[in-house]
Amino acid sequence: MASHQPPSADTPPPPVAEAIASSGVLLPPRIVYLNDQTSISASAGTANDELECSLHYLPKPLMREFGHVFNDEHLNFHSGDDMMDDVDGGSSSSQLRLLAIPTNQRAREDLVAVGDHIEEEKDRLLNVFLEFGKHICEQLRSKGYWADYIDPCSGLPMLSLNCNKVYSEVDGMECLLNYKAYNAGFCKILTHPRWGSAVYPATIFAHAPAEVVRSLLESLPIGSGM
Repeated sequence: MASHQPPSADTPPPPVAEAIASSGVLLPPRIVYLNDQTSISASAGTANDELECSLHYLPKPLMREFGHVFNDEHLNFHSGDDMMDDVDGGSSSSQLRLLAIPTNQRAREDLVAVGDHIEEEKDRLLNVFLEFGKHICEQLRSKGYWADYIDPCSGLPMLSLNCNKVYSEVDGMECLLNYKAYNAGFCKILTHPRWGSAVYPATIFAHAPAEVVRSLLESLPIGSGM
């Protein structure tokens, strides 16, 4: 009798995989392990946490949304032009692309529910992402590239202080990953293909050479798959 192996941590379910294959994906969804070895602070409880992330060229449907949220912040960013020349041999300016790094965490509770324990779980997930987003953006900015991450609580950029337009994480995950959502009253609820509504989405954006960002994400240790 043939045995059926479960999908690996790096293998999305078939409908999602097909959508990703036809999009501008640079790195398909993968589970990364956050610990002291990643140089991500464990002070927020990230020492043994895992997070799903992927890397995409920013698609046309999200370009307008990106423009509303960030204006031209990525074009106004100046940090170490000489550093960028050192990184890519002086050719980095021709390789700069707008990139999206959608992340999802598997929650320990169904986040559609209510209660103090749900709020505590949301706080834990928030802190994990904030540490991760800060780490990724600091790494890219130290190389001279613009990067920012969305505050999941407000929907506003964390580093671009002059921006006041809200980014929709659910719409972004639908566009980038073909994850499904449903309406519950006035809220739109994201559903993960494996975790259902026990999922916490949040996104990082960058204006950088794709290979630089991909190498950064690939340097993170692979998780168990949750």
